[in-house]
Amino acid sequence: MKNIEGRKVPQVVFKTRKNNEFVDVHSDDIFNGRTVVVFSLPGAFTPTCSSTHLPRYNELAKTLHDNGVDEIVCLSVNDAFVMDAWKKDQEAQNVTLLPDGNGEFTEAMGMLVDKSDLGFGKRSWRYSMLVKDGVIEKMFIEPDVPGDPFEVSDADTMLDYINPRAEKPRAISIFTKPGCPYCARAKEMLDRAGLDYEEIILGRDASLRSLRAMSGSDSVPQVFVEGECIGGSEVLEEWLNSATSQAA
Repeated sequence: MKNIEGRKVPQVVFKTRKNNEFVDVHSDDIFNGRTVVVFSLPGAFTPTCSSTHLPRYNELAKTLHDNGVDEIVCLSVNDAFVMDAWKKDQEAQNVTLLPDGNGEFTEAMGMLVDKSDLGFGKRSWRYSMLVKDGVIEKMFIEPDVPGDPFEVSDADTMLDYINPRAEKPRAISIFTKPGCPYCARAKEMLDRAGLDYEEIILGRDASLRSLRAMSGSDSVPQVFVEGECIGGSEVLEEWLNSATSQAA
């Protein structure tokens, strides 16, 4: 795996799917005149790719866009059907998933590796890159060691390169249940404050036991920020007012 910073990205045609039909997307359509972050990984639905790599890029997408990135592309040597299914499963609406089904782009990048020992055949080595107007400005290539290292191609490393002072979104989760007016009020306050959050719905995503174990309470909503239990809607309002005062 060689670093090819300063070179143009490969010219290939990606076979994507749209409205139940195949649609050809050329490299120029993606990269020309634009700033694009690409991260490539061994395979859709695989553990590290699904638990960390794709979700964090999806989470930091708004921050990356605010810092000059036009599009975030996830690339894998998988077909369009698999990539579309994975995107739906991951709810990764902020990232464009590109299928490099034949490995043409990956091979031209010098990143095609043999994963036959796992029954995968030829796949992409894990890396990320910042591309400006079709030219590779920066590459983060995982070290050439056995296994599937994941040390430098992550979203935080890329954002830190683009803008080390960028403010990253806080990790916020809120436990709710359907029909709860206090839950609706808490979500409205978070929306009004411009804060992204994960909603965990009791009975669908988690049980009452889970809520009690994490918060020590049976009531909803319960809001967590960076691992700290803030509490219900009234306490959340106080927390938001305090955060606004400190920012001012």
